[in-house]
Amino acid sequence: MTEDRDLSLDLFIALNRAVQWANAHTDRDIKSYGLNRTEFGVLELLYHKGSQPLQQIGGKVLMSSGNITYVVDKLEQKQFVRRKASSEDRRLIYAEITDAGKQLLDEVFPKHAAVIHQAMDGITDEEKKVASQLLKKLGKYAEEGFK
Repeated sequence: MTEDRDLSLDLFIALNRAVQWANAHTDRDIKSYGLNRTEFGVLELLYHKGSQPLQQIGGKVLMSSGNITYVVDKLEQKQFVRRKASSEDRRLIYAEITDAGKQLLDEVFPKHAAVIHQAMDGITDEEKKVASQLLKKLGKYAEEGFK
């Protein structure tokens, strides 16, 4: 293989290992709250962005639309989320966070953010800025090449 391909493969492996270990930290934290990653992602979206149409949640939390119904059902059973029909279009159903869901996230989100910070603290703030910019650039390029 050529050197540029070797560099690409090394980057791919390093990126995946970093994501795997960062996810291990966050998954362990999320599990301690009685949730899984997808439940937490939906709950966090509703907490920070307000009620959302069920049809749009999947794209925002990188989850298939078929899985959204299941996840929202589970969050409803836990009384963290409720469904609400749109007043303008009865076919449109929104998910919104309940007071219990807000109370949970008020308590756990600062702790969760601290876990993420601890997992990312292996590099300096300046390195985080550069890494973030480069990964966004890489992601946009990969997305465009996929179309």
